[in-house]
Amino acid sequence: MLTIGDQFPAYQLTGVVGPSDALEFRTFSGEDREKSWRVLFFWPKDFTFVCPTEIAAFGRLHAEFDERDTRVLGVSGDSEYVHHAWRRAHEDLRELPIPMLSDSRQDLMRACGVRGPDGFAQRAVFVVDPDNEIQFTMVTAGSVGRNPTEVLRVLDALQTDELCPCNWNRGEETLDPVKLLAGV
Repeated sequence: MLTIGDQFPAYQLTGVVGPSDALEFRTFSGEDREKSWRVLFFWPKDFTFVCPTEIAAFGRLHAEFDERDTRVLGVSGDSEYVHHAWRRAHEDLRELPIPMLSDSRQDLMRACGVRGPDGFAQRAVFVVDPDNEIQFTMVTAGSVGRNPTEVLRVLDALQTDELCPCNWNRGEETLDPVKLLAGV
């Protein structure tokens, strides 16, 4: 699996965007928002139980990620047509403000190292900086949903470009090594 310091792979995937009554397909690539932060999260498959809870939670934080100039993209191996059907059928996904990308050939999953032995994506997330360098990764067991609020907290810490203590939150003081070494 790719990790901190690695370059995020190039990709060009079709995604589903828009409210459920006007869904459309669009092509997304790693070059779309060059020099911006990105959060890419993978889920195993559509029409499941844990996945929509995570996808909807990322969607509810869309404005906060957007405020931080960060694009959130969700990815699975299902086709854009399956994403489209799921968005229309699932109440929590109908007004989703983030794109659902199709990696049906599993090229991005393989390039990131998150294709599971069962052929489905692992429940993984990558935070990628404006230089396309991975700054944070996380993978959970398929039965355990991620915490998008924690991803946002880590993004906040990364964007300070300073030392942040355990459980640091936006607006709190960061660590000053000079003061710490001086005992101040």
